[in-house]
Amino acid sequence: MRIATWNVNSLRSRIDRVERFLERHDVDVLAVQETKAREDQLPLMGLQSLGYEIASAGTNQWNGVAIISRVGLEDVEVTFPGQPGWGEPAEPESRAIAATCGGVRIWSLYVPNGRKPDDPHYVYKLDWLARLREAARPWLGSETALVGDWNVCPTDDDVFDPQQFRSSTHVTPPERAAFQAFLDDGYADVVRPHCPGPGVYTYWDYYRQRFERNRGLRIDFVLGSPSFAGRVTGAFIDRDERDPAQGTGSPSDHAPVVVDLG
Repeated sequence: MRIATWNVNSLRSRIDRVERFLERHDVDVLAVQETKAREDQLPLMGLQSLGYEIASAGTNQWNGVAIISRVGLEDVEVTFPGQPGWGEPAEPESRAIAATCGGVRIWSLYVPNGRKPDDPHYVYKLDWLARLREAARPWLGSETALVGDWNVCPTDDDVFDPQQFRSSTHVTPPERAAFQAFLDDGYADVVRPHCPGPGVYTYWDYYRQRFERNRGLRIDFVLGSPSFAGRVTGAFIDRDERDPAQGTGSPSDHAPVVVDLG
């Protein structure tokens, strides 16, 4: 089975790319982040004609997550237990959706950005990760994958210039500790063994030809429970989907991450 995750930065804007990506790589399950639309606004007919089912959660032009599967879509769950909210009044955002696909429990996750270390959104981000960890501990005993845009660079190898990011989010010790906590609990970064760094990224800002200069961040991950990790036979990052010179229309600022299970 082939599983992928991709922050598409608007599913409506990238639907042609998504359909071609699924066909080109023969993907069974795609977890999507930043759909930026309600379910009734999503262009799903092309995906359905390709044999995929879609579960999505979205309320407006921000956030939004989905799971696209051709191997089953069972027990769909929107938000994880204890997921914190944002806003006044605080309500859970469209940042987490799960489904069982081909026997694997897959969570499509879009972790809050945090904005700046002195911003309330940063506190929200750390709380969100802590609550997710609490919810995810019991899932370690089953075949589970926590996939998506984590908005964290776990090590200096995951950022093109650590010094430039010293006072920014994504690299602060509390964020890195929050990510490491999942690994300490028993989840595994199943992509890194197949895509060793440094210089291997999943996100490149549109600003100042960051992609062309490979000045990126590795912030998109597939974390697997022990039974899931034991089935992984390979993984890769599809840089072509981030390349403005490839395909038609503008690309997302993220590249898809793909994992194969035996």
